[in-house]
Amino acid sequence: MAAAERAMCNLYRMTRGVAEIAHLFDVLPDAGANFAEEVYPGYTGLVVAEGRARAMTWGFPLVLKGRQGQPLKPKPVTNAREDKLLTGFWLPSFKTRRCLIPVTAWAEAEGRRGAMTRTWYNVEGLETMAVAGLWRPTPEWGDAYTMVMTEACSQMVEVHDRMPVILAPEHWKVWTDGSADDALRLCVTCDLTLQVDRTQERWAGEPTPPPEREPRLF
Repeated sequence: MAAAERAMCNLYRMTRGVAEIAHLFDVLPDAGANFAEEVYPGYTGLVVAEGRARAMTWGFPLVLKGRQGQPLKPKPVTNAREDKLLTGFWLPSFKTRRCLIPVTAWAEAEGRRGAMTRTWYNVEGLETMAVAGLWRPTPEWGDAYTMVMTEACSQMVEVHDRMPVILAPEHWKVWTDGSADDALRLCVTCDLTLQVDRTQERWAGEPTPPPEREPRLF
C-alpha cells in the first residue's frame, strides 16, 4: 500500500501521568482526569488547554447523513492537515482553541494489507513530545481534540507522507496563545532525529473503536 493511501496517525501512546504532564507544561492538573495509555480515535486522551492538563475525546465529531437523510453516528476526525487549517471546518478552532497534545510515541501501519504491523516513532532522547492540536466543545462527546499534521520527514516518507507537528518548548506558548499567523508558521516538519521501533505487533492486535467511529482526515 502506498504511503499516501494509509490512514493518518490513528494510534499513539501517552505513558506519563496527569501530575507529571501538568508539571512539565507548568499547568494545573484536572483532578480525576482519566485517559488511555494507548489512544485510538474516539478514545479519551490528555490535552493541555487553557492552562490545564485535561481529558478530552480524540477526534472532532463529523456528523453525516444516510441515504434517507437520517443522521448517522458521528465519526471522529483525528487529524487536521496544516494546509487546511484556514478552511471552514478547522478555522474557528485554529483561531481561538489551540492546544498541546502530550505524546510518548505515535504509530503508523507498515507492511502489506492484512498483515500490517505497528511502527512506533518518537523524537530521540525526548520522553514526551508536544504535538500541535486543536480543540472544541461538542454536543456529542463534550470537549474533543485533533492533531495537526504536516509533511513527513525523511525518516517517515516511505511509510507515510504526513506526520504530527512537533513543537519545541520555546514554541508552546506561541502555539496556544499567539496569533493565528504565528501559529501557522510553526506548522513545519520536525528536523530532529526520530527513534523508529519496527515491531511485530499486528496493527489490529489491540481493541479498536467500532466501525462507525473510524477516523477521517481533513
